[in-house]
Amino acid sequence: MNETVKLGLILFLITAISAGILAISNEATSIRIAEAERLADQAAKQETLPNGKTFEEMDEKLEEAIIRDNPNITEIYEGYDGDELVGYTFKMNVNGYGGDIEFMAGISTEGKIMGIKVLNHAETPGLGANSTKPYFTESFRNKPVDQEVVAEREPAGENEVQAITSATMTTDAIVEGVNTAREVYNSTLLQ
Repeated sequence: MNETVKLGLILFLITAISAGILAISNEATSIRIAEAERLADQAAKQETLPNGKTFEEMDEKLEEAIIRDNPNITEIYEGYDGDELVGYTFKMNVNGYGGDIEFMAGISTEGKIMGIKVLNHAETPGLGANSTKPYFTESFRNKPVDQEVVAEREPAGENEVQAITSATMTTDAIVEGVNTAREVYNSTLLQ
């Protein structure tokens, strides 16, 4: 019995020390991880709304109302060049083929989609994962917000974007998200 208690105490000490070390390392790295995420988020805002120099949270009550009515939108920021409002960035979470796709879309106050950037996804490599490729993301640039965006294999119209071959669900999910942002801009944010 004495030997069992001794082994139990040794095991308890090893476990407690290991848990303490993990807690300390988690605390040390969580600050760096949060900072890296903040910088990546800032870079995505800058990429999707290039004429925005600074980004500020929009009115909290208005944002809450928009998100309540549009659950695919997770956050909206206002982009400024000095004191001038130049557009909005919308962080979206849509359901693709492999699961959730998190992306950001930027819309200028001039009524143009300035760009999109896929932030996180679980789409199939070589198919839906191509949503991060420039040929797809760049096809959204400078599309007007007064028309619904549609995906085509060979886009020709002003409101058409490049479809991803063999990844219809991914393409449709992102296009639907962009159209949601476009509709919110037109119905609520257009000044």
